[in-house]
Amino acid sequence: MDISKKIAELKQDPEFANNVGMILIHNGIVRGWSRGTREEVSGIEIKADHEKIEELRQEHEQFSGIYKIVVHANEGTFKPGDDVLFLIVAGDIRENVKACLSSLLDRVKAEAFSKKEIFA
Repeated sequence: MDISKKIAELKQDPEFANNVGMILIHNGIVRGWSRGTREEVSGIEIKADHEKIEELRQEHEQFSGIYKIVVHANEGTFKPGDDVLFLIVAGDIRENVKACLSSLLDRVKAEAFSKKEIFA
């Protein structure tokens, strides 16, 4: 996903400037090491529950001050450095946007994402 292009699309919405004072972005990238053991990994296999992700996106878009949320989850086998998850949260003020992004990220990772590391 091209983040700059997606933000430009969001800004085309005539109501954007009346509702958005902040955009936060999460760009999840495959690490070259395991979070648990710091052992080197050569890749990762990811499965995403897209229906659950959409449910979470819609739920979080109802949070106070949130205008729009974009989620893009890649699925398949990836190598270190590859992009795997994008979250874009647009809303009114930083307290609302930060809280929303944090909650959405934690829930997507816990409820809609599974991964299997491939060790070098």
